[in-house]
Amino acid sequence: MRVSQAGMTLQDSVLEVFAEGGRLTMVIEEFRPRQGQVDMALAIARTLENGGALVVEAGTGIGKTFAYLVPALLSGGRVLVSTATKALQDQLFGRDLPLLVKALGLPVRIALLKGRSSYLCLHRMALARQDSAVRDTLSMRALGKIEHWALTTATGDLAELKGLDERSPLIPLVTSTRENCLGSQCPQFRACHVNLARRDALAADIVVINHHLFFADMAVRESGMAELLPTVNTVIFDEAHQLNEIGVQFLGRFVTTGQLLDCARDILATGLSLARGLVDWNEVAAELELASRELRLMVGSPPAGGKIRWLSAAPDQFNQDDWRELLSAVAMACENAAKALEHVADTAPDFVRLKERVLGIKEGIAMFLMPCAAGSVRWLDVGAQLRLVESPLNIASAVQKKLLQTESQEASGRSWVFTSATLGDDAQLSWFTEPCGLADAEILKVQSPFNYAEQAGIYVPRNFPKPADPQHSHAVAELVAKAASIISGRTLVLTTTLKALRTISDALKVQFNASQTVEILVQGQLPKRELMERFRVGNGDGKLGCILVASASFWEGIDVPGEALQMVVIDKLPFPPPSDPMVEARSSQLEQQGKSAFNSYSLPEAAVALKQGAGRLIRRESDQGLLVVCDSRLASMGYGKRLLAALPEMKTIASEAEFLDALDQLTKSSTTDSNQA
Repeated sequence: MRVSQAGMTLQDSVLEVFAEGGRLTMVIEEFRPRQGQVDMALAIARTLENGGALVVEAGTGIGKTFAYLVPALLSGGRVLVSTATKALQDQLFGRDLPLLVKALGLPVRIALLKGRSSYLCLHRMALARQDSAVRDTLSMRALGKIEHWALTTATGDLAELKGLDERSPLIPLVTSTRENCLGSQCPQFRACHVNLARRDALAADIVVINHHLFFADMAVRESGMAELLPTVNTVIFDEAHQLNEIGVQFLGRFVTTGQLLDCARDILATGLSLARGLVDWNEVAAELELASRELRLMVGSPPAGGKIRWLSAAPDQFNQDDWRELLSAVAMACENAAKALEHVADTAPDFVRLKERVLGIKEGIAMFLMPCAAGSVRWLDVGAQLRLVESPLNIASAVQKKLLQTESQEASGRSWVFTSATLGDDAQLSWFTEPCGLADAEILKVQSPFNYAEQAGIYVPRNFPKPADPQHSHAVAELVAKAASIISGRTLVLTTTLKALRTISDALKVQFNASQTVEILVQGQLPKRELMERFRVGNGDGKLGCILVASASFWEGIDVPGEALQMVVIDKLPFPPPSDPMVEARSSQLEQQGKSAFNSYSLPEAAVALKQGAGRLIRRESDQGLLVVCDSRLASMGYGKRLLAALPEMKTIASEAEFLDALDQLTKSSTTDSNQA
């Protein structure tokens, strides 16, 4: 147990800081002590003192960020904080940590560390103007803006560059990957922003990273974490509910046609720039491109869901011999490219890395010609490019062996904290703890301080088309149009499929375009950050109202407090798609263990996703809103009770008349609040 010089334990110090009249209330004007936040902070302090793993589900409004940062800062040890998104990374590093460091008066050094793709690569930027992808006026102008910014930036973090679309095709041209980085052979090595960020992280007391970086390093031990992790006392995972899905992405193996095309492009550009005439670079690049395109063409149009099962020597629908012949052609193209690059390897380090890249792809192809590893699943991901994927079913084994290192003396005494607003629907939070290998961790559930019974209502329309009915999405759009007209927009529609997203958004546009009373915003029309800002501004006082129709990532991480969001509509219960290869493999594994795949997997998945979607509605004590779930199974099926139990206890709205009355009450409360303001 860590004890300060004054004889106080870490728990004593934490309690003192959070108390009424403590440092936080004295320095941060808007801070108010909350019992749930204090309980969470004390549990984390106890874990930091004693070591071990703690899993905390902290309901919305607890203030979990302060609850884990305060004990981390007061502990005096080195701490790694990992988040699911770069946006939360930036918030922690740019706002929350500096605020607390100042409030607590601690001489603490903090650092921010992201993956390579977040930082400008000076060497690749210098080569970008020679790339065939940078030919049009807009690309040249955007590259010029990056080059101008490069002269003044201290960090090279592309998040600093205002106006650069996160989806810009220029970003891969001016950033590096593990495969194309030249390392110490790079002419810009001393000024490299990635290396400078890693150096700062090694010297800091608190380092903020993200889950993608953590697991990328866990897989290849290349991201600087191999040096960093052994030196920290505590690792805290915020937004921990994403750990398993992010982890399996990085702990698996994949080969993509995009990798081949990128290699071909880089070989051609580098060869013509640094070794023109020594090799027929057009022929080398063309062979790689041809192998890539023939592989992609063999698969054809994307199937429903975009994935193809791969349970035997070849994926479903493919002849085994034809499949092996195509993969062998890819491997041969890589071998030929490697021989050409070896011929000029002494002339520039760029060629050495390119050779390693093509041989890495060849190695991956060889792996996919072998049987799938035990405990893993394979599939083809079909889109603009083709991805051959082999992934573990979960991260439990990797967490036990590589993270917790339960038999390692080095790991003994280290503290691990995992927290999120949504981690399961049972007392042991088994939805999270089992696939993450944390069955022996201490569990703490802290309820939200919000009064959901007074602040929110839930409505499940009874006379509604079944989810499989082709008219279901049209009925959802009709309900949304009617309700949102009453509350002047202020609505987030969450869909379970992209098809439903398109159908609902198209129907709403037809409904409102003529009247121009409500603006329809749709996922994908703008970068996510810009789309959310437009939604907030558009639903401000006296503004044209907005309805946002979204799927996928918008089910979580969306924070719109106040009257800008007063209704969340979910089109269907978010069960995992049974045809997805990962879902099928996990379900099969459970059935082999004698368990019900529906009760042990599909239902908990739906409960967690439903809880995440519903969590967008109430974000502070004064919020009022309605949750609408357009799926009658929530009311009619026996398992609906379990799903409802996973949600906060909101007031039940039993009929359409009650629903319309509740909408009317929202408009009255909005008017009252506006007049009082």
